[in-house]
Amino acid sequence: FVESTKVDRRGCGTVGDTGLWNDTFIPHFKRLADFIRSHNSVPAIQLGHSGRKARRFRPWEGGAPLIEPPKGCDDWEAWELVAPSALPGGESDPEPRSLSNAEVKDLVGMWGEAARRAAAAGFDVLEIHAAHGYLIHQFLSPYANVRNDEYGGSEENRMRFATEVVEAVREHWPNGKPLFMRLSVEDNAGWGPEESVRLAKQVGPIGVDVIDCSSGGMMGSPVVGNDMRPGYNYQVPYAEKLKRESDAMSMAVGMIVHADQAEAILQNGQADLVALAREILYNPNWPMDAARKLGVECDFESVPPQQSYWLAKRAQSIADMVPSTYQVGIDGEA
Repeated sequence: FVESTKVDRRGCGTVGDTGLWNDTFIPHFKRLADFIRSHNSVPAIQLGHSGRKARRFRPWEGGAPLIEPPKGCDDWEAWELVAPSALPGGESDPEPRSLSNAEVKDLVGMWGEAARRAAAAGFDVLEIHAAHGYLIHQFLSPYANVRNDEYGGSEENRMRFATEVVEAVREHWPNGKPLFMRLSVEDNAGWGPEESVRLAKQVGPIGVDVIDCSSGGMMGSPVVGNDMRPGYNYQVPYAEKLKRESDAMSMAVGMIVHADQAEAILQNGQADLVALAREILYNPNWPMDAARKLGVECDFESVPPQQSYWLAKRAQSIADMVPSTYQVGIDGEA
């Protein structure tokens, strides 16, 4: 998945966010999609909008709200904080401007147009980011949404923006291509697993194929709270519940590190898919490692030919050779 790509300039979380709010971006994303495909991978993209969590320093710079234009930003006034309601995300956060009813409807259209551009750029999978305290999650949450129009108040109304976004995206996203939705199944701020199941039952029939089951983010980082610190498989129960109770396909994420761990989630029927992110940053060749550890013949097609040739040659020369990622030292256990 290409990182959360913004459907609106106002939705950029940091000065370096990617975006698809203009047709001029299509050729650049096409180069990226073509490059991913050339390495025998499926190009996928996530579309998002930060809402009241926009206009911040990068995470490795502290992530605090920006109070003046950063270096390289020439459209500060256009980079406006907007949200369902004029409620800041934290005590030190600035107050966003509440979107008008007409602006909400315009944003729905922006999601559809961004999906059209993603398809034109050649992506084969699209994910709607509705988690981690960003704009769609803000609409879903009674903590962040106190509107009194058709987009606020009751649970049905708070879900309306999400369902309209799905409809707009599906109108422009080819029927034969998968559509995912990322949810904070539990946010410890008024939105939880039961609400997530009900939303999954709504968005499935109108075009969402897979629910990507995460948590947290409404009141800080994407971790649900001190009562549930991250550990192996800590979010898998959310994927299992959504799969069992909503008839939706689910994807498990979060602290999934080892090949046998990921395989067990699938074999136990806890999720239909497993996603890794930070572990791939740590070990970009994780898929090759996982294949060999699970007894699947590995032909090294996921790396460039100038690398795969030498890896295959080494594998042929020592039949019982164990790569360094399998064990601690030459005498260690796998």
